[in-house]
Amino acid sequence: MDSMITAAARALAAGDPLGALDRVALREDPPALALRGIAMAQLGDLDRAKTLLKSAGRAFGPREAVARARCIVAEAEIALVSRDLTWPVKALSAAGQTLAAHGDHLNAAHARTLAIRRLLLIGDLTEAAARLAETEPDALPPTLRAAHELAVAGIAVRRLHIDAAREAFARATDAARQARILALLREVEEAATVLRQPAARLLTAGTERPLLPQEVASLLTTDTLVVDACRHVVRCGETTVSLATRPILFSLLRTLAEAFPGDASRERLLLDAFRARHADESHRARLRVEMGRLRAELGGVADITATKTGFALAPNNGRPVAVLAPPLDEPHADVLALFADGEAWSTSALAIALGTSARTVQRALEALSSAGKVQAIGRGRTRRWLTPTPGAFSTLLLLPGPLPGG
Repeated sequence: MDSMITAAARALAAGDPLGALDRVALREDPPALALRGIAMAQLGDLDRAKTLLKSAGRAFGPREAVARARCIVAEAEIALVSRDLTWPVKALSAAGQTLAAHGDHLNAAHARTLAIRRLLLIGDLTEAAARLAETEPDALPPTLRAAHELAVAGIAVRRLHIDAAREAFARATDAARQARILALLREVEEAATVLRQPAARLLTAGTERPLLPQEVASLLTTDTLVVDACRHVVRCGETTVSLATRPILFSLLRTLAEAFPGDASRERLLLDAFRARHADESHRARLRVEMGRLRAELGGVADITATKTGFALAPNNGRPVAVLAPPLDEPHADVLALFADGEAWSTSALAIALGTSARTVQRALEALSSAGKVQAIGRGRTRRWLTPTPGAFSTLLLLPGPLPGG
């Protein structure tokens, strides 16, 4: 490996893409093409980066398996940054195995980190957590350790394990400082702001106030009956009742919870659940049927009683009641609320959960996608929508060490 290639690789590892380009910008040999590709990715020109890396991968000979594998890993990270989740996962896995077999454990670890970050992007938190548990972060260099801890924090935030998330963000910050890459440090600090931003609004006894993630987590440890409009579930201690696919029942329950400790009138319930401004006897009969269904769903956590004017929620053991609403009354907040648990949704499933048409949901998703608040994975019938997960991916290419050669 010549001195200019070595210097360019070191510049990239230090987060200096312009310094790397100064050394290899005019060269067309495979190692230079690969380094130029990573430099362009770090500068944000992902299309040019993909072209250069593909050219480099084709130009490396059959005996240069390690260099070709490193190009594949770099391509995979570009795919993640550009949200191209259709990129072949098997190619990344095979590249990681090749790198490990040839003793390049650093880039093999990077390939594993990319696979974990992809799992976060598609909402598979359980598998991502399992793979993270198999990795020893102390054995990683600072850049990869920061990416590892960001992934740990992303899972913890989704699961409302706030103390664990705070500790992971602190470790990621320490690792980023050790790496001495300013862009990486800024990214970690920006990701950590999720802990200082309202996660929900608390509606209780006619009052409303914003809640930070730590306050939401603390609320869920109490004996309060929580009607969670961010996830369309009812929580009471260790008991969780999901009404995500029963939009009418959840709408009725939320109205009852917001009226607690009083009752909700039949007119209000009919308007909120059925959009019925002028109710007739058929509407009232349907309301009684749906209340019966809701009473059965709540089972062990609450009852519903009829009053002279409507219905009232009666939690077991006299528990207090609170409603967790999305943090902002913004356009399509009802759609965004369903993504709070990190799961991927199809358009049809969202339509069922919201009790509206698939076309209405599609228009909302298009608007949210344009605003960068949701993203699509897959195509056709396999297409799913989800929100970006904190710590799921980096905007800085972290491929460590010299890229070419053995």
